Amino acid sequence: MGAPYRIVGVPASPYSRKMRAVMRCRRLPHQWVLSGSPGARNLPPVPVPLLPILVFPARGNEPAEAMIDSTFQIRRLEESHTERALVPPNPALAFLDALIEDYADEWLTKAMFHYRWAFDPDIEKAKTILPLFNQIGLPEEQWKTLGDVFSKRQIDRLSVVGSNAVTGPIIEESYRRLLGALDAHLAEQPFVMGRRPGTADFGLFGQLTQLVLFDPTSAGVVLEAGPRVYAWCEIVEDLSGLEIDEGGWLSPEELPGTFIDILREVGRVYPPFLLANAAALDSGADQVECTIDGQTWKQEPFPYQGKCLTWLRASYAALAPGDRAQVDGVLAGTGCEALFA
Repeated sequence: MGAPYRIVGVPASPYSRKMRAVMRCRRLPHQWVLSGSPGARNLPPVPVPLLPILVFPARGNEPAEAMIDSTFQIRRLEESHTERALVPPNPALAFLDALIEDYADEWLTKAMFHYRWAFDPDIEKAKTILPLFNQIGLPEEQWKTLGDVFSKRQIDRLSVVGSNAVTGPIIEESYRRLLGALDAHLAEQPFVMGRRPGTADFGLFGQLTQLVLFDPTSAGVVLEAGPRVYAWCEIVEDLSGLEIDEGGWLSPEELPGTFIDILREVGRVYPPFLLANAAALDSGADQVECTIDGQTWKQEPFPYQGKCLTWLRASYAALAPGDRAQVDGVLAGTGCEALFA
């Protein structure tokens, strides 16, 4: 067995938890390195220091390499390791899998950020616990100061993510609906993508580790709206013991209604935002304004999510005609088709 990968992250980062669960499920040797620990120093360079940082070990004459962005980290691992793959072999199903992963990474994270920094009990827990993840032995005065500074910085960023007095109810209603749809699907399938997990599972799991397992207000919602989702999060945390059913993917020709319902929730909220965000970026506007679920949505433009729309459309365009027709048939009436019109 070669040198292990290193995941530099922190438990409060949904994307760090996403990648740690990916590595466990794929049974890839790895070290979990807290971002504030000595092991996170002197890493290979990355464009920006965003968590998690995945460090690929040196191989032969090739030096160690570091990479950011969980979506691209997963795809890089798919190229290097064939066993226990997370991307479905069917191109149409792989596209749907990636679409849900993108929704989780870019829309559901709004709920994660909103619940953590818009409610007093959640703010209090976050500012108390989060500084200790990197240094458990912090002196109390420094610990409290770091918590106050960090929480103020995050609360000031709420508008950037899209959480404000106008959008808050839309975010909360969407979160509740997703829990209901996912709970119903898990009653029939152990994973979003069937009897084995795909990238969509880990995208949703990453955000839900915070919403379901850490932040008190959103955790209270799950017990009412989707209790299976709570259990599922605990299970997906470590799937190293799961024996993968090689034929366990959903059939793209006969997708269950519960899967379509998840896509309907994606289509209800995510495309209107992505399209309006792209229009604002193209025009140089300083405000995204659109209607989501019959309600007004306003936030600052988000350049990275403009790239997400570009990548989704490129993946759609790259599908063979038959696969694209199959995707079109699945997305028809969900609202997701607007992204590719």
